[in-house]
Amino acid sequence: MHRVDRSEIKCKGSGRGNLEMGLKALGASKMEKLNSSVMVPGSRSRMKLWIIRATTTMLLWTCAVQLTALGETWGPRVLKGWPSCLSQESAVLADKISAVPARVLPPKRIYRNNGYLMVSCNGGLNQMRAAICDMVAIARYLNVTLIVPELDKTSFWNDPSEFQDIFDVDHFITSLRDEVRILKDLPSRLKKKIEQGRVYTMPPISWSDISYYHNQILPLIQKYKVLHLNRTDARLSNNGQPLDLQKLRCRVNFNALRFTPQIEDMGRRAIKLLRQNGSFLVLHLRYEMDMLAFSGCTQGCSPEEAEELTRMRYAYPWWKEKIIDSDLKRKEGLCPLTPEETTLILKALGIDQNIQIYIAAGEIYGGERRMGALAKSYPRLVRKETLLQPSDLRFFRNHSSQMAALDYLVSLESDIFIPTYDGNMAKVVEGHRRSLGFKKTILLDRKLLVELIDQYNSGILSWDQFSSAVKISHANRMGSSSKRLVIPDRPKEEDYFYANPYECLQSSDNGLISST
Repeated sequence: MHRVDRSEIKCKGSGRGNLEMGLKALGASKMEKLNSSVMVPGSRSRMKLWIIRATTTMLLWTCAVQLTALGETWGPRVLKGWPSCLSQESAVLADKISAVPARVLPPKRIYRNNGYLMVSCNGGLNQMRAAICDMVAIARYLNVTLIVPELDKTSFWNDPSEFQDIFDVDHFITSLRDEVRILKDLPSRLKKKIEQGRVYTMPPISWSDISYYHNQILPLIQKYKVLHLNRTDARLSNNGQPLDLQKLRCRVNFNALRFTPQIEDMGRRAIKLLRQNGSFLVLHLRYEMDMLAFSGCTQGCSPEEAEELTRMRYAYPWWKEKIIDSDLKRKEGLCPLTPEETTLILKALGIDQNIQIYIAAGEIYGGERRMGALAKSYPRLVRKETLLQPSDLRFFRNHSSQMAALDYLVSLESDIFIPTYDGNMAKVVEGHRRSLGFKKTILLDRKLLVELIDQYNSGILSWDQFSSAVKISHANRMGSSSKRLVIPDRPKEEDYFYANPYECLQSSDNGLISST
């Protein structure tokens, strides 16, 4: 490299002209090297400073734009006045969203997992509902992980609905996370084992207390890692359980088992339509073909109809009782009231003939012929099929459990609820209405009523005598507070826990909540 120092340049002359002549003599390439060596130290620092400033400015501007957009939806009020590309409608929607309080989930319960419990529920909607409550309580007290229950698809109703088609499965899981771990599916390593058919399956013993599950079921879960209970109805006893277990059964039933948003919305729509026309009574008229065939009750049926019902009963092998004396069973109070008998009882109780009556039931056996007396005396009869538009129900048709869920919601909100048979829906709705403040539920004493009806029809009792006897006998059967009947060694004859969960209905002073 040709080095040029200040003394060399200076000797060629003084002033600006001499300097330029000296630079020209070095040639163009030498001049570039000279400029680099003389000018870089100062200009490089200025260039770095300029680049840093430009980059910082661009970053700040980008952040400001992003914060402006976010400020319209989630940001603090100070950003609300900044320009934004969001429309006014979007801003209003954002305000509504921000006004909704965040859902606070209960903390997860931490426990050592003893294994996995799979359950297959059997029966109709409310039979399965009670079973699910029992299985959650059992899983909690065994410290196992519960897999979301499988619903019955092979019963008389043949409903293909899955759990998530009827119940809000995410709410079910998260609302109980402080009690028990619930998963939608088994972990993959165990799922493969199940798919290969390597799973221990059994039905638990009916009406067992929690000690049975600790002593007999838990060791099986620990041994096999996964246990499948293939029948779950009435598997946990009504009485003699720890108070916390009983309250957990109620929590599942009244809070965790929420229907899907679609079912809830349709239920609210039906209730609103009913309320627009005043008070309404829900009549759970359990006079469908399956109920009559199962019970063997043929009161008021023609010989041909009685034969049809008998053939149906024999067609289902799990309906074990085949030979049934219908008249004897009716006198024992074990048959659902007929539509004609129900009409007499409603009139005897003094039910206003102008009240709306919502029929919570499937298709009534005998159709309009059997409903004639009731429709004549109470002309404001409605059903979900007549109250709602066909388009409203198109997604629910051919899904009996989802249709029953609509009836359940309407039944909870009715001014009066009257079941004509103490089946699973009648019992579970009765208990749920008790939890809502002992809403008026008329519990019919069928054994007494059929005796009174026969006496009235034969002329032994006048109408006034008949009506007076019905009212007096049911004065204390309106769903008021009471304790369950306990019958040691005969659990099937006891009062059902889900019909009267009085342990869950106590006030702070340990007394029962007063009737409203």
